[in-house]
Amino acid sequence: MHDEPNKNQYQVTAVEKTTAPEGMLGDNWYRYVIRRGEQVIDCKKNGSLKTVTEHAASVAELINSRHVRGGRK
Repeated sequence: MHDEPNKNQYQVTAVEKTTAPEGMLGDNWYRYVIRRGEQVIDCKKNGSLKTVTEHAASVAELINSRHVRGGRK
């Protein structure tokens, strides 16, 4: 989703329509993938493509900011 990904940062690499998780209702679910090298975060979220994409970018940014500071304390 970014032109030149930084290999040291988590990046959103996919946002795509999917089915609801088991036990959940609705048909407006998206799967998003955040990746840094071999490390992969694979999640599902209900909403529009726009809101899920924005959410995924926010999560990646939060993880990167924690990584720069050295993690949770």
